[in-house]
Amino acid sequence: LCAETLASPSPGTLLTGSLLSAGRGNTFTINCSGFDRYGVDPAAFQAVFNRKAFRPVINHSIPTLVNISFTMSAIVEVIWYNPFIRWNPEECGGIRKISIAAENLWLPDIFIEEFMDVDQTATGLMAYINSEGLIKYDKPMRVVSICNLDIFYFPFDEQNCTLTFSSFIYTVENMVLGMEKKVQEISDTSRNLIRSKGEWVLLNIHQRMVKMTVGTNQYDQIIFYVAIRRRPRLYVINLLVPSGFLVAIDALSFYLPAESENRAPFKMTLLLGYNVFLLMMNDLLPATGTPLISVYFALCLSLMVVSLLETIFITYLLHLATTQPPPMPWWLHSLLLYWANPRTCCPTAPQKGNKTLGSTSTHLPGVKEPVELVGKVSGPREAELNGCPESTRAQQEDEAQRQHLVNLWVQFSHMMDTLLFRLYLLFMAISITTVIVLWNT
Repeated sequence: LCAETLASPSPGTLLTGSLLSAGRGNTFTINCSGFDRYGVDPAAFQAVFNRKAFRPVINHSIPTLVNISFTMSAIVEVIWYNPFIRWNPEECGGIRKISIAAENLWLPDIFIEEFMDVDQTATGLMAYINSEGLIKYDKPMRVVSICNLDIFYFPFDEQNCTLTFSSFIYTVENMVLGMEKKVQEISDTSRNLIRSKGEWVLLNIHQRMVKMTVGTNQYDQIIFYVAIRRRPRLYVINLLVPSGFLVAIDALSFYLPAESENRAPFKMTLLLGYNVFLLMMNDLLPATGTPLISVYFALCLSLMVVSLLETIFITYLLHLATTQPPPMPWWLHSLLLYWANPRTCCPTAPQKGNKTLGSTSTHLPGVKEPVELVGKVSGPREAELNGCPESTRAQQEDEAQRQHLVNLWVQFSHMMDTLLFRLYLLFMAISITTVIVLWNT
């Protein structure tokens, strides 16, 4: 740059800028002779490059306006005005826009407060300058930022993250921030760029301009609120569907006979397979927090454990009933009476020889009837042939009482199987409904 008077430059060799020194009548001009034949001469801008350490203003009481824009593809764009670089395109070979290495220019110290990684942006980037002194600097960068995640509804969660652009050095007296584009335009551009990339869907972007006070200084800030939603299809297919299949198979295992020797090993195999599934899918779950899907997995595992324990208990109970059936407590007998006939209210405790328990209780298919477990009772004609009618009658009463206890315990096992099976059905219905509602909302 050289300082000349307005009358000194010859046409075609010097272009006149509107750069007036404060309190003087001098005008800064750029010698652009030969631009039309040899291209841009770097020496013409050397004086501007020498001033890159200082904010490019004529009046230092006027702040520099820096407009900010960005896209979610990690491109940060800043635009500002440098009054020291202006030229007349008609006198400089028709050149209206040039690119200059960013290291030769004054750059605003814009940073993102949530940035948590080392800036790995490539060096030697170029800035574009037009003939009016407007500088546009695009900085591609990979932003690893802090975001307060609420993962309770994972994988159907929506997150609200913030990107705060601010200056580290310049206060509002020296630099103010503005918007180069409307926030809706930024949102639409970003949504089109990331529509088919990654596991997140961009919902919307909002912005707010604030001033941060540190001591007696104030700094201009622009806060962008980014709303994103996770694509749940991958997690539904890899997590929820296999878990639902295993739980459904465990529920169908109730149709195996309770006294079958294959029922308990089958449930143990399912339980082992479910634990292996959880270990394999652990990497897909969030590392921190307790999402709803973890509660779902815990409930599935608990149901399968309870189902196995119930199968072991029923197997033991049926074995005990066929050998030496214990007496049934009165409260359990009352519960069975209510189960068989819900309209019966407040039944009394069973008495010795009582055979009034209804036979209409519901049980799952495949479970043997009680009479098959204890055998047949000797008939009266067979007793008479033995020649001891009184002792035979007592034996018949004891055998009838024993068979009645067997009936009670077997019916109790049927009731437990039915209740747990209905609990499985209710749990699966609630799980499917919850997944549909969360996916649609």
